[in-house]
Amino acid sequence: MGSRFRETLMRVALVGTDLNLIEEVLPLHGLERDDRSPEAVVSYGGDGALLGAERDYPGIPKLGLRNASDEGGLDNQAKRFLERLGKGELFETPVLKIEAVCGGKTLAALNDVILRNENITSAVRFSVSINGKSQGGEIVGDGLVAATPFGSSAYYRSITHSLFQVGIGLAFNNSTEPVDHMVLREDSLIEVTILRGPAIVAVDNNPERVSLLEGDTFLVRKSSEPARILGIETLRRHEHVIPRSMPPSSL
Repeated sequence: MGSRFRETLMRVALVGTDLNLIEEVLPLHGLERDDRSPEAVVSYGGDGALLGAERDYPGIPKLGLRNASDEGGLDNQAKRFLERLGKGELFETPVLKIEAVCGGKTLAALNDVILRNENITSAVRFSVSINGKSQGGEIVGDGLVAATPFGSSAYYRSITHSLFQVGIGLAFNNSTEPVDHMVLREDSLIEVTILRGPAIVAVDNNPERVSLLEGDTFLVRKSSEPARILGIETLRRHEHVIPRSMPPSSL
């Protein structure tokens, strides 16, 4: 998006909490609510609201606003970004998504793909190969996390105490033998085989789960369609908009 003149209001969908605070100011900024055929999506709340917005409206530009007001109203930062959205002054940045392919389903993730032991009293045993190359045989533990750079500040960080800016991060959760985390090229193909289950696969905060048993496999790979984020830094507690000229490799 760039600056442009509009004869009609921009149609936006709203996702999150306290949406009446957003909806009541939309006309002031050249915006109108349309949850069925939006041109952009505004999420209000936190990172979870943005994840839900991307799941419900994939491929549509999104503005993530954090509910940061202590007084229960819409804060000035949110108002400024809504004004810029209505004027077409926000810039769009593509953000990597990954996907899990398992059980005949493809689940897309803006944050992460998570493998967990379904029975909390029993470890899951699994093996991992990357681009067809085995990564050291059987791994025993609570599972693994494959994360995007955007998601590296979530579960991946709690396991590794680290962040990354490019590629796909792979971390192993509570393994019985130390297994180093790694950051792979974003075009890598990760294949996981369950050697002893049961296990479950989940993505982001999606309530859908896929159960896996011994012998089942699943893939993690780059999604063909990135998320289209407007002003992503508002969720990371900054006030500027990522410029269009920023190369994707720097995310």
